[in-house]
Amino acid sequence: MPKNINPLVAITVYDQLCTFEFGCAFEVFGLSRPEMGPNWYRCATAAIEPGAIRGAGGLTVSSDGGLEILDRADTIVIPGWRGPDTQAPAPFLDALRKAHTRGARLVSICGGAFVLAQTGLLSGKRATTHWHHLERLATAYPDIDVEPHSLYVDEDDILTSAGSAAGLDLCIHVVRKDFGAKAANSVARRLVIAAHREGGQTQFIERPVAARSTTRLSALLDTIRGSLAQQWSVQRMADEACISVRSLQRHIREVTGSAPGEWLQNERLARARELLEETSLPVSVIATQIGLGSATNFRHHFRAGVGLPPAAYRSRFRVADIDKQSRTLGQMNSKAI
Repeated sequence: MPKNINPLVAITVYDQLCTFEFGCAFEVFGLSRPEMGPNWYRCATAAIEPGAIRGAGGLTVSSDGGLEILDRADTIVIPGWRGPDTQAPAPFLDALRKAHTRGARLVSICGGAFVLAQTGLLSGKRATTHWHHLERLATAYPDIDVEPHSLYVDEDDILTSAGSAAGLDLCIHVVRKDFGAKAANSVARRLVIAAHREGGQTQFIERPVAARSTTRLSALLDTIRGSLAQQWSVQRMADEACISVRSLQRHIREVTGSAPGEWLQNERLARARELLEETSLPVSVIATQIGLGSATNFRHHFRAGVGLPPAAYRSRFRVADIDKQSRTLGQMNSKAI
């Protein structure tokens, strides 16, 4: 759960605003969502500088205020930036540093990572940006651990996303951190997007995304998802699809962006997350159901893939616990009012 009831999300706006990235953030944090109960986000737009704020496509933007909004924001979103070589105004950078020092969370979408880099707050941390600018970020800021394959990177209080649409993945991830899987799934459904996309941005680099899988391959992937407890070697996958191993590897990579074994592991971990969030099944049972054998083996692979031990993940994201916490906070909020 977030630290504060009705946490304030400040979306920064600037001249030459990247309107798609801004729209991603506003769609998730700015729209009224009464179905989420009384504790949902508040949202405000904060102009980083005086003067006209013009967005891509000829739009003109009116903000809710200036940098003073950042002084009280729980989360600050930087939706893109004017360009990787464009210096951000010094007062804006100072406001971000000040906000981070008092505990605010900083989130960048696409080129917004270059603004965070200019603050110095990414020094020694992992970060990502659009694949087209990865090398430039790594060269200009060698003290940043640039991750080229991630759709987004979570360093707890500083989060960065890859290209524009990956901003939606990151914003949904923030909702999941704050309000749990059920809330994230609900917002994703409203947006008609996946609540969690597997794979990374490397699948989009310098080549078109595969339009669709063949009927045979699609059936194979569905079969595997429905029987994760079974042993699925690459040879067995190829035999099931009636194609060679080499063809299978090529087709699965084209469709998913991952090698067959990597895709299978991602599917197993995705199912494990669902079971940890939605059930009270013991870790040993989950390990068997997803095909990872022993509880020890499952814990090792889950922590490596997700970044948390299964018990810690369940404690943070289990739907029943999140609902209970939400009701408690709602009661506290009602009494306060």
